[in-house]
Amino acid sequence: MARAPHFLRPLHSSSPAGLCLRNQRTGQTLASTLLPALDSATRKTGLLKHTSLADGEAMLIAPSNAVHTWFMKFDLDLVFVRRDGRVVKTRADVKPWRMSAALRAFAVIEMRAGTLAQRDTQPGDILEVVPV
Repeated sequence: MARAPHFLRPLHSSSPAGLCLRNQRTGQTLASTLLPALDSATRKTGLLKHTSLADGEAMLIAPSNAVHTWFMKFDLDLVFVRRDGRVVKTRADVKPWRMSAALRAFAVIEMRAGTLAQRDTQPGDILEVVPV
């Protein structure tokens, strides 16, 4: 049996510098700078060494269905997606010292607080990693 399409596949075969994260429904780009966290070391560190995220910057953490914001220095918007990129849950303006999870998620996308509202992203949307 074949596996479902993997929305992060372009990150495995290309540099993140030439890719962006786009919402299929709205056509809007959520992030033009992607910070992949696809191995154990980068998933553990995540954004802990960052003091902020720029508008248009996002960390993609996979595989993962939960994150914490312990020791974070800024608020985040979170998007939980399935393997095919379908959004299963969103959390806006998550403060430091919180935890969030979505059991059906394959990946978590962390973005600057306010991005979800600005880019009209909601559960059911399909996100894709595409060339800029």
